[in-house]
Amino acid sequence: MTDKNLDYYLGLNWTLIEGQDLDFDGNPYYFIEIKEIPSFLFCAKTPERARERYKHQLKWTLQVMLERGENIIEPGQSDDEFDWEDLCP
Repeated sequence: MTDKNLDYYLGLNWTLIEGQDLDFDGNPYYFIEIKEIPSFLFCAKTPERARERYKHQLKWTLQVMLERGENIIEPGQSDDEFDWEDLCP
């Protein structure tokens, strides 16, 4: 049995979703989402900075999830808990 602690989760190959958008003033910013953690979003002024720094926020997010005893969906697992089409017809 694997000890699924913070270091375990930080070492996983998360599915990153990277993108670009504009802020309210029309300035570009770059973001990283993690497919397996829908509440996760990290933004920065450059894509390099976003890639460089998102793991700090990921660490904090995972710490809170572990402290709360939340179910953490790992890369490659499916979340069969919700069928969004049934919930939002």
